[in-house]
Amino acid sequence: MTQPPADPQIDFIVRWQHIARRIRVPLGFITAVLYLFELWRRAPLNAAIAASLLLVLPGLWLRAYASGYVKKNRELTQTGPYAHTRNPLYLGSMLIAAGFAVALLSWPVALVMAIGFGVIYVPVIVSEERFLRATFPGFDAYCRRVPRLIPRLTPGMTEVPSGHFSMELFLKHREYNASIGAVMLYLSLLFLRPALGLLVNLPQ
Repeated sequence: MTQPPADPQIDFIVRWQHIARRIRVPLGFITAVLYLFELWRRAPLNAAIAASLLLVLPGLWLRAYASGYVKKNRELTQTGPYAHTRNPLYLGSMLIAAGFAVALLSWPVALVMAIGFGVIYVPVIVSEERFLRATFPGFDAYCRRVPRLIPRLTPGMTEVPSGHFSMELFLKHREYNASIGAVMLYLSLLFLRPALGLLVNLPQ
């Protein structure tokens, strides 16, 4: 039996995902090194840290809100934030990352984060959409109503399906870890440099 011809687009996505998995850890290491270097190079401005909250807090809220609705691999979630954007979790992560880049006022950190999201999250989103399209018959109609990332202001639903925020799902997905991580990063912004200054001479 002859095999069906390979789909070049699928082959490209698979290769891209393989590359993304291989560079994810090195890219995270580079981001951490840049973050520490920027803290060593100059003290963050309190105004920048405060401004970053305008991105970080909505990002944390969006991730927490979405985690209380999504039932991964079990149903096509279309309620809550999923009525406005198909990827609220990833959008929340992008807001958080952008917020910390603002807190540092660092274009190198912002650039590395942007590359990381482009290289890692784009193939993940494409792969997930392939799975959802093959699993749920209503996915294409959902895509026509709700944008992939940038949210629409009004819910994109012709009929409102049942659904409500579930604290059980929120706890199951352990989304509180994102808030804990954000608190740790803010503590480092405020206190890591003064602590290092007690040990070594830092640039002013």
